[in-house]
This record gives sequence, C-alpha cells and structure tokens, in this order.
Amino acid sequence: MADALVYLYAVTDADAPEPDVEEGVDGAPVRRVGTGRLAAVVSSVDAVRFGEDALKRSLEDVQWLEATARAHHGVVDAAALAGPVAPVRMATVYLDDSRVRALLTDSAAAFTAALDRVRGRVEWGVKGFAVAPDAPRDPEPDPGSGTGPGASYLARRLAERRRAAHGHEAALEAAEAAHRALAATSLASRRYPPQDPRLSGRREEMVLNAAYLVKTEGALRQVVEEHTGRGLRLELTGPWAPYSFATLEEP
Repeated sequence: MADALVYLYAVTDADAPEPDVEEGVDGAPVRRVGTGRLAAVVSSVDAVRFGEDALKRSLEDVQWLEATARAHHGVVDAAALAGPVAPVRMATVYLDDSRVRALLTDSAAAFTAALDRVRGRVEWGVKGFAVAPDAPRDPEPDPGSGTGPGASYLARRLAERRRAAHGHEAALEAAEAAHRALAATSLASRRYPPQDPRLSGRREEMVLNAAYLVKTEGALRQVVEEHTGRGLRLELTGPWAPYSFATLEEP
C-alpha cells in the first residue's frame, strides 16, 4: 500500500487562484492537481488512517466526523472565495494524483457545466420557524354561570390546542408563500426536509429549510424582511459555497 492517499475536496478552474488555506483534513497541506481547464483541490493523507477499513470505523466516530467536516468545509469555502467550485462529498479519497487527473478528464463536461452554473453566484440559505402567536387573555368565569374551575381549565386547554393547530397551519402557508417569493428572486432553489430541533438548536418547529443561488442577496434579504411575521420567523444565512447546486458525487 502507498504511504499516502489523495483526499479530494472540490474541483475548480485550472486558472483560479490558490485557495487561501494552509491545512485541510488531518492537518494535511492543501494543494492542487490539474489537467486541461480543471484543477482538483486535494491533500495527501495517511494511507492507514484514510484507507477503506479505517474510514468505515472513523465515519462512526462523532468527534472525527465533526473535525473532518469542519476541515473539509473550510477548504471548500476558501476555494469558493478564489473562484467557482464544484464540491465533492466528504471523505472522497483516491489512490494517487493520476487517478484524480483521470476523474477530471472523464468527467470534464459535467464538472465544467457545474462550474459554469455557479460562476459569479453564491448560495444563501433561509430557515423558517413557526412562531406561536400571543395567546389572548381568557376572561374570568362568571360566578353565576355555574362553570367550575375544572370546566374552565378544560375550555382553556381546548382553546390553546385550537390556536396551536391554527398557528401551525398559518405558519406552513406563510412558509410556502415565502419560498415562492424567494425562488422568484433566485437563479435556482432547492428545498430540504426541516431539521429536527436537536439539530437546529431551536425550540420552534422548522417549517422552511431551503437554499437559493443568487448573484447578490439583496432581493432575498428584502423578501425575508417582508415575510417575517404572521406566525413565521425567517432567518437568512450565508454566503456559502454552492453545495446545493454544484456538488457532484463520485462516479
């Protein structure tokens, strides 16, 4: 087995500036392997730690995953600042530089199309959360009405459930309207399943999780401001490398 393997982060233009990042995964230096009009952003990594069997074990290690994902995305983000990029999935490894050059040659048309699609454009994300409306204050029961504390409690709980159901439906409708407006201002858009609160870090239910490809975010920001409210809170995040619009899986 060779002493080192080649870890691939992304593909970019051959004449793009070098990404402003010194280290990638496992602290390995970042370099480029080029052929024709394309260049691959890579690192040479330890053949034992990144071999097939070791990777299977490592992918079950949460700490390894977190550190590797952070390093991987850091290199891709730096490359995106230097020029258009087509990111590849994390932990994509090749035997040597010649295999990487063969990938660039065999998939040149697909990579070139992906780079042209995102050239001069960036990805922004929008997340939408359902916001519970302020509950109206319930009137005190009329002492002469014959309604006891237990009945009043049940009535309040029923009213709360109805408000919650109505608020959730309203938030979903508002999220759909917001997405249509956001997509209309974008060159491309992609929706994802809402994140679990354990991932989003928010107690509110996520009702919109989408990415938008734009030249500038001004129009997106305006739509976010206009559609925040009515039981919906929108959050704009970015800019990001165009993972949603230029990622190519390994053939």
